[in-house]
Amino acid sequence: MFITKITALSFGQVFFALNLPFYILSVTRMGWQFTINTFIAVSIVSFAVDHLHHVIQISHIEPIYAALLGGGLIGMGMLVIFRHKMSLGGFNILALFLQERFGIRAGKVQMALDCSIVVLSLFVVDIYLIGLSIIGAIATNLILAMNHKPGRYQPIQNNA
Repeated sequence: MFITKITALSFGQVFFALNLPFYILSVTRMGWQFTINTFIAVSIVSFAVDHLHHVIQISHIEPIYAALLGGGLIGMGMLVIFRHKMSLGGFNILALFLQERFGIRAGKVQMALDCSIVVLSLFVVDIYLIGLSIIGAIATNLILAMNHKPGRYQPIQNNA
């Protein structure tokens, strides 16, 4: 959201472009299948988020409810993505790489990167919207914490 506020690019365009350099890391660390799955997931999200307004029109929704519902849906979507051995790119790939290479826990890296985005957003986004984003992030992480079990899914195998 930060970059979309300071450029003329849409969220989908920024999301897609920012993920491109991470695919090199993904191929070398997670293999081709993970990378292809991730590329497809990122492409679908990038396209869908830019074109959703063509198929859904919401005249009003309570913002706190939207943050909770949206965060919950994101959490469920992430469970599906993890189950099918893919990610939504960028920070997920970097966090997994740093965990594997340097032993820095992926959750801590992800949290640090997410907090950095929130801090940068303070300069261009209303504090109320940032608060709603935090509520959504809490809902997402609660869904993941309650439902994602690391040993439940098959490990990612490096096919490179």
